[in-house]
This record gives sequence, C-alpha cells and structure tokens, in this order.
Amino acid sequence: MTELTMAKAINAGLRAALAADEKVLLMGEDIGTLGGVFRVTEGLKAEFGEGRVLDTPLAESGIVGTAIGLAMRGYRPVCEVQFDGFIYPGFDQITSQLAKLTYRHEGSQSFPVVIRVPYGGHIGAVEHHQESPEAYFAHTAGLRSISPATPHDAYWMIQDAIASNDPVMYFEPKSRYQRRGEVDLENRGAAMHESRVVREGTEVTLVGHGAMVAVLLQAADIAAEEGTSVEVIDLRSLSPIDYEPILASVQKTGRLVVAQEAPGNVSVGSEVAATIAERAFYSLEAPVLRVSGYDTPFPPAKLEGVYLPDADRVLEAVDRSLAY
Repeated sequence: MTELTMAKAINAGLRAALAADEKVLLMGEDIGTLGGVFRVTEGLKAEFGEGRVLDTPLAESGIVGTAIGLAMRGYRPVCEVQFDGFIYPGFDQITSQLAKLTYRHEGSQSFPVVIRVPYGGHIGAVEHHQESPEAYFAHTAGLRSISPATPHDAYWMIQDAIASNDPVMYFEPKSRYQRRGEVDLENRGAAMHESRVVREGTEVTLVGHGAMVAVLLQAADIAAEEGTSVEVIDLRSLSPIDYEPILASVQKTGRLVVAQEAPGNVSVGSEVAATIAERAFYSLEAPVLRVSGYDTPFPPAKLEGVYLPDADRVLEAVDRSLAY
C-alpha cells in the first residue's frame, strides 16, 4: 500500500503502462514539458522522451484523428483533452470514426485509443472548464466509458483502459485530483467494468460515479447519525454498466437514489433509474429518485455550489424515498 493523490496515481499508472509496452504513446496539449495543466503527466516526457510523450497543437480533432491513425499502425495512443468543455471539436472523430471503425472492419482491426477527459465541477473555473459530458459517449456504441472515484481505481483503471483493444473514454473527476487515498500497487481489486459497493447499508441505496461518490459517502455518514442505514455503490463504469451489485442492493433496501453532477435529462443517471425500475420493479418500495445538476449550461463559478448536488440534496431525496 502507498498513499497518493489521484493525479499522482494516474501518473503512476501511465508510467507503468509506458514502461510495459513501447507502443504506448501519450498525446495532448501541454502534457510534455509542462506536465499537463493539472500536472498529471509531470515527469513522463523526461523519463520516456518526446517521441512517446508528445505535445500537440491546440486541435482536439487533430489529436484524435492522429491517434486513430497511430492505432491502425499498432500503437496504443493515450490522448488528453485538456478540459471537458474542449472535447467537442474532437467529438466527430470520436463518435463518427473511432467508435465505429472496429465494427466497420468487421472486427479485423482494433483501435486501442484511450481519451483522458478531466471533467466536472468544484474547481471554480470559467465557462467550458467544468462540464460533465460523459452521457454523450456512454450513449455511443463502440466506446467504453469509465470514471474512477479513488486513487486506487485511478491507478489500475488507466492501465486497464490502455490494455483494452477497444477505444476507452477515461473520465477523470478533476475535483478529486489532489485528494489522497491508499493505492495497492500489487492487487487490482474490481475489474474495469465492475460496479462496487463502497459502503453497506439496509434502507436506501445510493448510486453515483466519479466525484459524486465522495458526496454520497458524506450523505451516508450524516444519515447514519440520524439513524438511517444507507448503502453506497460506485458505478466506476458508465458503459457498459454493471447492474448486478445495484440490483442486489435494491432487492435488499427497496429504495434507490441515483446522483450525478451532470444534468439529469437523458443522462447516465436516467439510464440507471430506468433499468432498475424495469428489472427490479417488484423489489422497489418507492420510485427511483434522481439528484443531478440542473438542465442548464454550467453556471458562473460563484453559483456552482447551487448547481452541483451536495449531501443536503442527496439526503432530501433519501427522506422523500423513505416517506413512501
């Protein structure tokens, strides 16, 4: 065991992947000499050279397009999109090309491209720097989408993503970059696409991903002080979603609250809510409830505390669920 911040854990995972396979390349704006705006790639260019840690032009479409070509020639490129809101210039390359090329080649050609996306709020940034675009990509057939909530998962899941022969969207909750946690460098734990129960309870199930998991654990602590036993599940994988731990939990608790930073309309949370309502209808004692960001563009930084779900909003949903 060692204790690392999430940023350092991702850095260590990238270093391990670069050392293990010379075909692994890192690409992105300012990731080399600077080490990335969040310093996630700090020191890797000096260690592995500019031929494997590439500073690119400010052109997301070009970054992804180049990565597709590299993958076709046997490389495993890892692209960094500097901020969540900057991903849209590369959206066509990701969803129209990268996601579909293996299918188009009838499985004869794999495209092992990883796209790292720092996402989410809580950093007091300006427009285009605090968005949660994960639903666009979880919706897109041909892409795998994952999001770690802890340094341990960040370390292992980035390596799993790079080892995958399918394209992987790797969503990094930037508000957790500097939060420390234990990392077991020997034992992986849950596989890349497994959901995980992170706190056991008996009365209400809470489900979330990324930075929201910490909020759910905070809400569970407060609920426990008030005499309510809450179970918390970290989705970890957004596409595909591992529903078995959620179904087992709902069969026990009879209640489900799904929370996320992203707007609620047509979202990952919507899909979880619909699927559980469909597959566990007779286990539910109350409607599945959702807590999310509002269906508006992300607001100015001073209003992010109003926009983003916090423990109070989660607990209000818990109270409503228990009231049925």
